[in-house]
Amino acid sequence: MKTRHIFIAMATALVSMTSCDNLLDVKNPSYIYGQGYWSTKNEVESYLTGTYTTFRSCCNTLENFEARGDEFEPGLEGGGSNQWAHNLTSLNGISWGSYYTVIQNCNMIIGNIDKADFSLEADKKQILAESYTIRAYMFFCLTRLWGDIPLETEATKGSAKPLPSRSSCDEAIARVIKDLNTAIDLYPTDSWTKGKSRASKPAAYALMADAYLWKAKVLGGDDADLQKVIEYADLAAVGSGLESDFSEIYGSRNGQEVIWSIHFGYPEIADSYTHFLTLRDVFVEKAVNKDEIPYAKSGARSSYIPSARIMDILGKYKGDVRKDNAYVIAVDKNGNRLGISQRKMPGTKTETNVIFDNDIILYRTAEMILFKAEAYAALGDTESAVKELDKVRDRAGIGKYTGSTDKTTVEKEILDERGREFWLENKRWPDLLRFHYEGVIDVYQYIPKLKARYDAGITVPLYLAIPLQELSLNHNLVQTQGYEKL
Repeated sequence: MKTRHIFIAMATALVSMTSCDNLLDVKNPSYIYGQGYWSTKNEVESYLTGTYTTFRSCCNTLENFEARGDEFEPGLEGGGSNQWAHNLTSLNGISWGSYYTVIQNCNMIIGNIDKADFSLEADKKQILAESYTIRAYMFFCLTRLWGDIPLETEATKGSAKPLPSRSSCDEAIARVIKDLNTAIDLYPTDSWTKGKSRASKPAAYALMADAYLWKAKVLGGDDADLQKVIEYADLAAVGSGLESDFSEIYGSRNGQEVIWSIHFGYPEIADSYTHFLTLRDVFVEKAVNKDEIPYAKSGARSSYIPSARIMDILGKYKGDVRKDNAYVIAVDKNGNRLGISQRKMPGTKTETNVIFDNDIILYRTAEMILFKAEAYAALGDTESAVKELDKVRDRAGIGKYTGSTDKTTVEKEILDERGREFWLENKRWPDLLRFHYEGVIDVYQYIPKLKARYDAGITVPLYLAIPLQELSLNHNLVQTQGYEKL
């Protein structure tokens, strides 16, 4: 165990050495290519451990995939971000450096693993497969956020490497799919031999279903892509299943519904992003329902609360168990609202505080079911779509869907169902974009802050701008289209 800790520390240090604000314009050679490294299985595994640490940090935010939607309003402490307000211009672009740091780390493993001695080929294939899966996930995040992106597939070793330009969205999704096919072929087993907080073949299948759904609905794909969604969603769900009790999804770590998660655990790491929706103790001192609230003495900051829209969506059906598991309103003896705190991912309560140590779930079985529902609906097979939708509705305690079965109505219901099921799970912004590009909704009229900007004559691009500093360091990068006058 002591040796393992030494290797983990070494890996973390080495990963830090490869990190920089923008790996796309790195000029100086990296010094981690010493002759003594990349020679053993333990060294490669240690580097992968460090990569997971960087991966976790990169994904531990609400600002990119949740805050830009319609699910939040400002809480008691601080207003919304530029992303939430859609106050996006060419001057305040969001850095993509953290994503490319993870990609650089994956490229390092892929490019150097052949130097190491492995007594079992299966161990080598496992590490390679995980690296390809993580890299694919990073590319998928990047293209959903920035659209056209540089596709860095080789480790940056020095200034001789040409500075990259942006590849198209189609090329980005093609790379995601290619990396995942490589990973799927490499995984030595079909299950979670390394645990659900490590990339696996089921995780790769789940990501593949997500990527094909994006390709079909956002990038003008075809029915064959939608059929791929159904195929890979079924493959991803093998060996998992819905929790009978919704609260157990986050109540037990790595439960039967989890397909891929990001590990948090005290004292190794805590402070998952949910602390931005948690009330501090000073705000609930007069609450008559104080015992129901996951408040904290420190670490909490009520930057956001659930929006009126998401509370309406969660409250649409009487008896929906997801509403009580989503948030709780603190009230005083006179019924006055003191604040709102999340209940999903509540952390672990101690004698003096709350530790925000819930794993972040990237994919779970319910999403595979709703991926299928969405694909069937897009294909015009609303009967099959409703059958899948009902599986999730039944678990939520709201019974079968009895509304209109025309295509548009069913698709809007699936979007709302995803809002109820995945609130606070970093799904909302991509969901809204998929249904926008398919023509089910118009995000410029649907998202309140985006609509306010649009009504004022400002059309904010749906993809993020590149920061000016990064543009100035790499002459091959071109600003995201639409920011010319912003």
